[in-house]
Amino acid sequence: MKFEEKIKQKYLYSLGFNLIKTLYFYTQLLKSKKFKKKSYSGSAQDLIINHFFKNKKKGIYIDVGCYHPYDGNNTKLLYDRGWSGINIDLDFHTIDFFNFVRKRDENINVAISDNEGEKDLFFFHNRSAINSLSEIRKKEAKEIRKTKTKTLNSIIENSKFKDEKINLLSIDVEGHEIEVLRSIDLNKYFPEMIVIEFLEEDIFKNLEFHNQNISKVLNSEIYKHMIKNNYHFVNWLHSDLIFVHDSVRN
Repeated sequence: MKFEEKIKQKYLYSLGFNLIKTLYFYTQLLKSKKFKKKSYSGSAQDLIINHFFKNKKKGIYIDVGCYHPYDGNNTKLLYDRGWSGINIDLDFHTIDFFNFVRKRDENINVAISDNEGEKDLFFFHNRSAINSLSEIRKKEAKEIRKTKTKTLNSIIENSKFKDEKINLLSIDVEGHEIEVLRSIDLNKYFPEMIVIEFLEEDIFKNLEFHNQNISKVLNSEIYKHMIKNNYHFVNWLHSDLIFVHDSVRN
């Protein structure tokens, strides 16, 4: 075979190989799109939630401090799968929005605490994500208002889900989480998973994961309350602690 023909064959072989390789890579790229994981939560908490409940087509959630129907929301993925539940927030603008886009849910404009009555609300502005009943927000608040409070027990008992199994409880109330936890009878309503924000008072102004301290979690009232009620601490994402009930662990 002449030298020129050998060069030509090598060139054609190289061209064909590169074409096949390029097609292969494009095929893999197209396939990769099906592995794309959509998340609405602030730090992908909903991906863990969704994985945990992957075999449950329909379920019930309660989201306390729901804030927004999809931006930073822990239950939107479940809603899209056919779940429904109760969304609670002390901002009426939030609840108006939920009523518009989350028709299957019960959306309730009220503050949740460990007793029913009235408490100080440390208010920044309407639609603020940090309006709170917790005094850790007191110094920065624009004003202090009075707001009515309900317990989770009373909310559930007066909802269409009162006779249903609650699968997920998500709590994000800017430092008032332990009071919300105390407002639900976990012996009666033991959600399989509870996702709860944990704010350390000395770092809440700069709430980054690298500033947090596991020893403070383990010594916190939240952790002790959860352990006492037969929950295990299984994950920690940004400022959210994830607990699952003994009944769903092997």
